[in-house]
Amino acid sequence: MQAAFTRYVLQFKTPSGTSRGILREKETYFIKIWETASPDIFGIGECALFRGLSAEDNPEYEAKLAQVCHSINDVTLDSLKDWSSIRFGLETALNDLRNGGRRVIFPGEFVQGKQKIEINGLIWMGDRETMKQRIEEKLRAGFRCIKLKIGAIDFSSELDLLQYIRSRFNKHTVELRVDANGAFDPAEALQKLQMLSRYDLHSIEQPVRQGQWEVMAELCRRSPVPIVLDEELIGINDLIEKTALLETIRPAYIILKPALAGGFSGSSEWISLAEERGIGWWMTSALESNVGLNAIAQWTGMMPVTMPQGLGTGGLYVNNIGSPLYQNGSSIAYDPQKEWILPMESWK
Repeated sequence: MQAAFTRYVLQFKTPSGTSRGILREKETYFIKIWETASPDIFGIGECALFRGLSAEDNPEYEAKLAQVCHSINDVTLDSLKDWSSIRFGLETALNDLRNGGRRVIFPGEFVQGKQKIEINGLIWMGDRETMKQRIEEKLRAGFRCIKLKIGAIDFSSELDLLQYIRSRFNKHTVELRVDANGAFDPAEALQKLQMLSRYDLHSIEQPVRQGQWEVMAELCRRSPVPIVLDEELIGINDLIEKTALLETIRPAYIILKPALAGGFSGSSEWISLAEERGIGWWMTSALESNVGLNAIAQWTGMMPVTMPQGLGTGGLYVNNIGSPLYQNGSSIAYDPQKEWILPMESWK
């Protein structure tokens, strides 16, 4: 086999806010793998590095990716345990190549166009009126699960937005999730969680910054709102450490982002450990292009999921990769009659 990679910068249609700052572009990488005798049949994967968040975000990233491509016939997935995004891209590209280089990563009903996956409507941070407008758009589109990014604007304004939704829709009509991205001060977190509980929330993701296991464990014990671990999983790749984290914190749910959580193999390990302990889970993208989102959606389609997934990010970019993925109301689906458009020409 041979392999090459290329860098690609995705441009947001609209600047998107989180408690970590405003996102205007998203750097990513693609890896291409082919058999020497058949260069026109190739697998593509996305090494979805997330600057400032991925555990492997360091100056040696491109050098590591080049090394993987150079030694593609010898590299193993286990050797990439600490390089989640590269492992994710390699798993995707290898599966694609095995299935004929047709962007079929996990053959099943989803990629055949016979299955839709319910997703949540994501509301990025902004001023109160902008967020209110975005909420209205999602509700009109038929979403019955809304996820709000919180922690950047005034907390009372965020509570007002939740009250605005709840004044019109009860928890049986619209499920509400919030994501603090670690924004709460530990000293104030429990009080804020108690205030949030008035609005019948399904859950809150990562109320305090990751790495504070005892703080998070105490919050999970006392919070009236179910707590979800997200960033907490990043960089935890050893089975013993994964087990220790879940045993210590005991969250209600975990979120799986394969590009940040050890690829598909690492995410599968997290799922098994969570299910053994009665911990729920769902899948979320890490703002990948359609190449990575396609792989995650196909994998999710193979799972017995029952709740809305966080896979509604395909429309964020002006220069996303053209694909058969499409959003139909509050679902993501795949049209096998549509072609992929891969405008990637400069490979290293």
